[in-house]
Amino acid sequence: MTASLMSAEELEAVLRQVGAERYHNRHRFHARQYGGHCTYEEVQAWALNRYYYQSMIPIKDATVLTRLTDTEDRRQWRKRIEDHDGLQEGDGGIERWLKLTDSLGFSRDYVMSAEGILPATRFSVDAYVEFCRDRTPLEAVASSLTELFSPNIISERLTGMLANYDFVSKETLAYFSQRPPQAKRDSEWALAYVKSHATSRAEQDAVVKALEFKCSVLWTQLDALWTGYVDKYVPPGAWEPGTHVASRERAA
Repeated sequence: MTASLMSAEELEAVLRQVGAERYHNRHRFHARQYGGHCTYEEVQAWALNRYYYQSMIPIKDATVLTRLTDTEDRRQWRKRIEDHDGLQEGDGGIERWLKLTDSLGFSRDYVMSAEGILPATRFSVDAYVEFCRDRTPLEAVASSLTELFSPNIISERLTGMLANYDFVSKETLAYFSQRPPQAKRDSEWALAYVKSHATSRAEQDAVVKALEFKCSVLWTQLDALWTGYVDKYVPPGAWEPGTHVASRERAA
């Protein structure tokens, strides 16, 4: 028997349940990080690898933008690109992330080259960009709904890291203080879009699957960090602690 169409409220409840069960705030690496148990090198590895995800977000968003046929939808969506790229040199989320990797001793050239990122980071992020390019615009928008849950994880990360690590500061973690209002704005728009555009049960199911996929993209990155830098099985070609960085004293 074909499942019946969910109401907009029922669809939202299912999406929020996906976040409650699958969002990466439940991952053990996140708990280790905000709990103050990561080593300096583990935080370096996280920042280095996460940069690749941050850098590809506006590329993903530009891909989605070309597929939105409504003028107002494009106006709303392109704010995401502006948030990450900035409206001028020295502005934007990517620049703020680079200030974090600067403070952790990495050269910008090395970070931006993505030379030392984990294979799973590259594969998962590239898969996300491809998903948003190849699937329907509805699924692409739905995959962004992890932003519904990001303010909580950002709050935990910011509070925990400032309390537990002497090598970060409010200035070097500025990305996280800026991001919550942007994520709230974007997720509210995306949720309204999904609820109004998913008009069949098949489309609603695809929306849920898209969010599950995005949660897996984020989860996979933390799995790889744990294996590489907590369990210390760094794969060939990935960044090795102690290389490509200034001394901690100089970085500070």
